[in-house]
Amino acid sequence: MVKRTDGTESPIIAEGDADTDKPRVKYGELVILGYNGFLPQGDRGRRRSKFVLCKRGDANGVKRSKHYIVQSPQTSQAILDAKQHSISYTLSRNQAVIVEYKEDPDTDMFQVGRSSESPIDFVVMDTLPGDKKDAKVLQSTISRFACRILVDRTDPTHKARIYAAGFDSSRNIFLGEKATKWQDNVEIDGLTTNGVLIMHPKGQFCGGAAECGLWRETSVGGDVFSLRECRSAQQKGQPVYDETNILQDGTLIDLCGATLLWRSAEGLRHSPTKKDLEKLVDEINAGRPQCPVGLNTLVIPRKVSLGEHVNQPYVYLNCGHVQGQHGWGQDKASNARRCPMCLELGPVVTLCMGVENAFYVDSGPPTYCFNPCGHMATEKTVKYWANVDIPHGTNGFQAVCPFCATPLQGSPGYIKLIFQDNLD
Repeated sequence: MVKRTDGTESPIIAEGDADTDKPRVKYGELVILGYNGFLPQGDRGRRRSKFVLCKRGDANGVKRSKHYIVQSPQTSQAILDAKQHSISYTLSRNQAVIVEYKEDPDTDMFQVGRSSESPIDFVVMDTLPGDKKDAKVLQSTISRFACRILVDRTDPTHKARIYAAGFDSSRNIFLGEKATKWQDNVEIDGLTTNGVLIMHPKGQFCGGAAECGLWRETSVGGDVFSLRECRSAQQKGQPVYDETNILQDGTLIDLCGATLLWRSAEGLRHSPTKKDLEKLVDEINAGRPQCPVGLNTLVIPRKVSLGEHVNQPYVYLNCGHVQGQHGWGQDKASNARRCPMCLELGPVVTLCMGVENAFYVDSGPPTYCFNPCGHMATEKTVKYWANVDIPHGTNGFQAVCPFCATPLQGSPGYIKLIFQDNLD
């Protein structure tokens, strides 16, 4: 296991580690929406499309111990001590509240953010919709130390709790003078500039019966609030007492620039694996679907392929008929095509498999695709994601394809696929 500069082992499991080391307890996975199984530049180190959280060899969690007021936070002992975790809430130019944290042998801590500094376990960059091969983000809205997740090592259910903000290389969190903060009796708490939003699904995520819940904001101390008027508004939302910061299977975490899905280890045991998805594709291909114009057999790629191939299937997004590449029915004025099967005029897009299994809510056949990107998935999966509003901008929301983050078009945002197959 690789030791990092801050003395803790990396939570990233390399492909070969599972064979050489004794099995590690898996807590769950964080999967970034918009990537179909891997980053376009490839998964490397702490930058990848999916992060596996496992029990650490030694606990590195912390818990609140004491707090006090200081006149100059920059020179206080807790801030200067690189071994002391602390949070500084600046109230004015010459007054701050310091909250000290002590080691917690019962929890493991994992930190997420844009910074590549060693305290960040999972480096997350802004997600752009669609094809990301040449995409460049000019200015990121993701915090360098966005959030931290603490997992209970001793509880058999391994409850995972999320908190806004993460500790930097000096083991400090600074909430500046302009940050939203408040004192409630003796406790002090606050929000980060653009906030850490969470959405727990209503019902079991795996099984296909879940519905989209309400978006909330979690604080630095882990309390839950309704959303602010806009993303970085000074006034905090209302406290929500019947919801917690404990992650459920299927909880979404929005970092203002990237949205992550939490899948618990228990939930993943009931989800299809990548091999299951490949088998479903093989079953469709075994039916030898035909192009009604070219009369050639179509083959859905089992994996995400970079180049087009001669048997690549295409789907007419207005009617769902699946065909091959041909020149029939092109409408030059609108760049649309008329379907030779039903004469419906509309856009045509390459059909490709959604292979990131964490996004699936059931194990049915992939008979639907998202509009307009053409990513295939099961009926229950496309219907679930078409009804999930993902935060967009300062106060907007939009449904997106989880495999590429492309905003869905039309109503309902997906189409049932019609193959010409099993013709023998």
